[in-house]
Amino acid sequence: MSPSKKVAIVQSCYIPWKGYFDLINLVDEFILYDDRQYTRRDWRNRNRIKTPQGSQWLTIPVEVKGRYEQRVDETQVSDPEWADRHWKTLEHNYRAAPHFEDYAETLSSVYGELGDSGLSAINRGLLETICGLLGIERALSWSTDYEAHGTKTERLVSLCQASGATGYLSGPSAKEYMDESLFGEADIELEYMDYSGYPEYPQLHPPFEHEVTVLDLLFNTGADAPSFMKSFVARKSPV
Repeated sequence: MSPSKKVAIVQSCYIPWKGYFDLINLVDEFILYDDRQYTRRDWRNRNRIKTPQGSQWLTIPVEVKGRYEQRVDETQVSDPEWADRHWKTLEHNYRAAPHFEDYAETLSSVYGELGDSGLSAINRGLLETICGLLGIERALSWSTDYEAHGTKTERLVSLCQASGATGYLSGPSAKEYMDESLFGEADIELEYMDYSGYPEYPQLHPPFEHEVTVLDLLFNTGADAPSFMKSFVARKSPV
């Protein structure tokens, strides 16, 4: 019998929230679906942090004028100084957090290296760094690493087959548009991530918010961050 393999297929996001990393930690391979169309005012190039004045967006400036159909992996930064500004903003708002200094050197170095890269490379570089800080050891790959065909659900199934997957873990919002029958026909087990029931943690600048970058969790809880995430408990549970 061939070994089972579970994958997730999601577009890359900029310093995403903890749920994104739970999704990574619950699969054997996480495929960055960046040969899809870039969407403006989405999570591809921005995320939120906590500040004394409330939540604030950090947005990577990208070239969009006249590029309405560009893919995520074709999207380029329009101002290489963004990285320095973002790091200074993170430092200003989180330097009082208990564990900011635990991660400051590593993250400031990554920001310094990724400033003028393409959006996909920036996102992947930060995703891999944060996975390392959380102790997540999963293979990240590009959708373009595989030959795939079709559109929408058919393409997802094709990517699963090309990567040798026997299971697919999807975000819950995809339930509204996914053709679930195609996974069954391909003998691929389809599951949906459950993002409900996250515990709160000590967080600067109340009131508490879950929907902020995972860096908020790291800066506030340090090595205890996994205990506030669902995937670490799930992976320890008996099958």
